[in-house]
Amino acid sequence: MIVARFDEVVHAPNRLKICAILSAVDTADFATVRDGLAVSDSVLSKHVALLQASGYVAVEKRFGDAGRRTSLSLTTAGRRAFDEHVAALREITEGDARARN
Repeated sequence: MIVARFDEVVHAPNRLKICAILSAVDTADFATVRDGLAVSDSVLSKHVALLQASGYVAVEKRFGDAGRRTSLSLTTAGRRAFDEHVAALREITEGDARARN
């Protein structure tokens, strides 16, 4: 059972989108997430730094023949926070729909 808990860190539109993208995969390249959000490297970096500081996103940097690659993934705490936040949003929106009927 998911406990509904609104999360201010996750709620910001770009951070919510980052979590949504990462919730569907085990890991994603920084560039893939950046392109999915249609933002600059610096905008994505700012949001990822906050998610990382909150313990929601893990960042892995690898160096190889093609240069540096950065991968992002949701931590267990990040997946829980995202799931709880989505459940809270559903409660809010479904509650509003029930109130209108």
